[in-house]
Amino acid sequence: MKNQSCDMKAVAERLTALGLTLSVAESCTGGLLSAKITDVPGASKFYKGGVCTYCNEIKHGVLGVRQETLDTYTAVSEQTAGEMAAGCARVFGTDLAVSVTGYAGPDGGEDGTPVGTIYVGICCRGAVRVECICDPSGRGNARESACKQAVLMILTETEKI
Repeated sequence: MKNQSCDMKAVAERLTALGLTLSVAESCTGGLLSAKITDVPGASKFYKGGVCTYCNEIKHGVLGVRQETLDTYTAVSEQTAGEMAAGCARVFGTDLAVSVTGYAGPDGGEDGTPVGTIYVGICCRGAVRVECICDPSGRGNARESACKQAVLMILTETEKI
């Protein structure tokens, strides 16, 4: 993948050209994706905002992730990432919303899910897609990998428009 700043610039150009808006719901990235987006001059043309949902109560109360989903599949799951993305798009009223939830490290999940397992979701005009990545090479690297995956998914979805 290209340099991250180049990718964010491509996201900014694509969203601006298409007149689309973006929001993010982050957990394990802790605001890193939002910071990368707002590092690009002109982000205010497309970026409406983000929410850092580091606990289940916020995922449920703010984004509307169903308690049943959290209880059945856990906060780090394909199902939760999908509901986070859809809820984020609804809360912010955006065309696209990206979600990130995972185990950046140093530990994995209590259920045996390996460290570095991260789900990245995207909701584009109501259609939700989730991908799972795994980067066990350390907390910082896992968070960077999640951001890169989010950028790739935004670019992929907007190519379809």
